[in-house]
Amino acid sequence: MDTPHGLDDPDYAAFAWARYRRILGGMALAALAVAILAVLILWHWLGWINFTVAFATALGVFCTMLLGAALMGLMFLSSGTGHDEQVEDRISPEIDIGD
Repeated sequence: MDTPHGLDDPDYAAFAWARYRRILGGMALAALAVAILAVLILWHWLGWINFTVAFATALGVFCTMLLGAALMGLMFLSSGTGHDEQVEDRISPEIDIGD
C-alpha cells in the first residue's frame, strides 16, 4: 500500500497549513501597513478627508492585498505539497490539437 504524501499525509498537511497561515498573517500585517500608508498619502495630497473616504480606501487596499496574498498562497500551497501532480487530467488525451 502506498504511503500518503502531500496533503493526504495529516502531519505534512498540518505543517503546510500552519506555514500558509503564518505567511498569510505576515501579509495581513503588510497589507495593514500599506492601507495606512495609502490613507496618509491621500491625506498629504488632499488635506483633510472624510472618515468614510479614509475607511473605504483603507478597507479596499487591505482587502485587495489580502485576497491576492491568499490566492497566491493557495497556489503555492497546492504546487509545493504535490497536490497538483495528484490531479488526474482526463481531458487532455481527448483534445485533438489539430493535424
